[in-house]
This record gives sequence, C-alpha cells and structure tokens, in this order.
Amino acid sequence: MGVSAGGRPLPGEGTALVRLPGITTPKDGNRVSFFTIGHRGVMAAEPENTLRSFLRAEREGLDGIELDLHLSRDGELVVMHDETLDRTTDGSGPIAGQELGKLKELDAGLGERIPTFGEVLDAVGPTLPIQAEIKDVAAARSLAKVLADRDLLDRVSVLSFHDAALSEVRSLLPQARTVLVAGASAHRDTFVGRAQQVGSTLVSVELRQLNRAIVDRCGAAGIDVMAWTVNGERDLELARALGLVGCVTDQPGMKRLVEATA
Repeated sequence: MGVSAGGRPLPGEGTALVRLPGITTPKDGNRVSFFTIGHRGVMAAEPENTLRSFLRAEREGLDGIELDLHLSRDGELVVMHDETLDRTTDGSGPIAGQELGKLKELDAGLGERIPTFGEVLDAVGPTLPIQAEIKDVAAARSLAKVLADRDLLDRVSVLSFHDAALSEVRSLLPQARTVLVAGASAHRDTFVGRAQQVGSTLVSVELRQLNRAIVDRCGAAGIDVMAWTVNGERDLELARALGLVGCVTDQPGMKRLVEATA
C-alpha cells in the first residue's frame, strides 16, 4: 500500500470534525469530507513511485500522495515499494545491495529514474501532503532526520505496517504524525491498542478487510480510518457506508468521482 500528512479539521461522514494526521489543508483552503491520496502517485496510469506519477497525481487534483521508502546501500532514502528491483525496474536484486549511483542508472518505467525522497519533496508543490510509508524499518531514523531538518511535521505523515518503525519515529519526533497500516491484522483484538501505542489517530486498512465493527472500535478510541485501495464507484460507496474519512487510490480520476458523487 501504502497512504500524508498534515493535520486540519476534516468532517468524516456521520462524525464530528476531527483533526486528521492524514492530510493538510488543500490549496484553496476549503475542507473536504473525504480525502483522496494518490497511491504511489497514480499507479494505474503512470509508473509507480516515480516523479512522473507523483506530478500526475498533483495535476489531477488528488489531496495528497503516498510513497514507499527503502534505504540504499549507502543510506539514501529511495522511493520504491518492493525490497527488490525486479518488478518495477530493469534491474534485479535487493535495493539495499545497491548504492544510489547505481540505482539511478535503472529505468523505473517510461525512462523514469528511481527518485529519492528529497527529490520528490522538491518536485511536487510545497504544500502537497505526503504519506511516507516505511517499508524497511532501518529507514525510520533517516526519515525522522529529514522531517526534522526540513520542518515537514505538518506536511508528511509516517506510515508503516511495522510498529517498530513508527515507534522509532515517535521516539525521535514526538510530534510526528503516524499512521498504522493493516490488512487482516485489523481484525485482531490488539489492533486498536497497537495504533494507540505508536501514537496513531488515523489508521489505513485494506478495504476488503474492513467492516463496521473495526471502524466502530477505532472510532471509540478516537482513531479515524482510511482505506486502501479504492479504485471505483463501488469501492467508494463501501468506503462511505463504513464512515471512512479518506482513501488511497490508484486512479487519477478518483477526486473527480468523489466530488461528482458527494
């Protein structure tokens, strides 16, 4: 998956206004009732986790972008979902085994290069919310340093399936916005406690794993729920029926669909 950042009041359906860690104020200053985050940019239309994909998501008016982070061999934060290069580039082997210079020689689709986290920050608009998902727990400390050095705590949320990664970021940056990501583990009795332990007031859960009971348990603990991945009208109807506050989407037209069906 993945799912950004920020924190402004947003109305969830059937709920009072809440301050979410998943999104910041949009460019026009208006609040939105259901936010849309571009999954690895807009991966249904562009090569995932590339500058081209993130810029397309921004042009399409999505409320933010989600990206995935690994560390290169020389400790650079690189944006890629898998731990290996094989699926999304013309390279092979683990990302952690290659230095950034070598990674930059690879084609990540349509001639795009694997971006660093810093390159994404510089390429997209300075207020665009970002959900940065830690795939490699070792990347937590490096990400926390970038967030502190570049004053990004109001813009970037830190996501992960890994409790240890979120806990480390919070230990270094107590004000960081953390989002626990889950699939089937959201059904476990421990899920809400895990989210509380890592300081998450927003969780991102696979849509097909969600039900009203999970959403209600989270809501009772003051935790909002967003879903991955919402890619069509039927998915959107389900997300709204469950009372979710937003979603991650592969589709560039999802923001327009949300507005057209509001």
